[in-house]
Formats: sequence, structure tokens, C-alpha cells
Amino acid sequence: MMEKNFTVISKAGLHARPATLLVHAAGGFEADIQLEFKGKSVNLKSIMGVMSLGIPEGSQIKITADGNDAAEALKKLEDVLKTEGLAE
Repeated sequence: MMEKNFTVISKAGLHARPATLLVHAAGGFEADIQLEFKGKSVNLKSIMGVMSLGIPEGSQIKITADGNDAAEALKKLEDVLKTEGLAE
């Protein structure tokens, strides 16, 4: 299993549009990908799961990936977060 931590820098947090971008990116991989916030973990391929976390600006999040393409999945998700100005 691989993991990476991020700090949300988007003023709006991870609301609907960025959550959709992340879910779409995660859906392209076979790996089991989880998003953790405040001790709660959800499937990053589920828009409802991601939205249920209500992640605001300044939050610490962790993305974990487990599977054959875990490294590629984490890299893609990191690229999306940084390119879209969502997290660093």
C-alpha cells in the first residue's frame, strides 16, 4: 500500500467540482483508493463518499492506494490536486 498526505489550499475546500475531478481520475485505475479525513476513510471512486467528508480549506487529507497500479494512481491524483490548485 502507498500513501500520500496533502493540505487542502482551495478556499472552497473539496466541494462538488474538485471532488468530481478526483473521483473521475481515481476511476481510471484498478487500485483500491481511499481518501482519509479526520479519521474517516471513504472510497475515492465514490462521489457521495468524498462529498460526505465535507473537507474545508486548510484540512489535512491522506490518499492511500493499494494494487498493481497504486503508484500511477497516486501520481495522477497528486497531479490533479496540484494542477487544479486544490492541495499541495
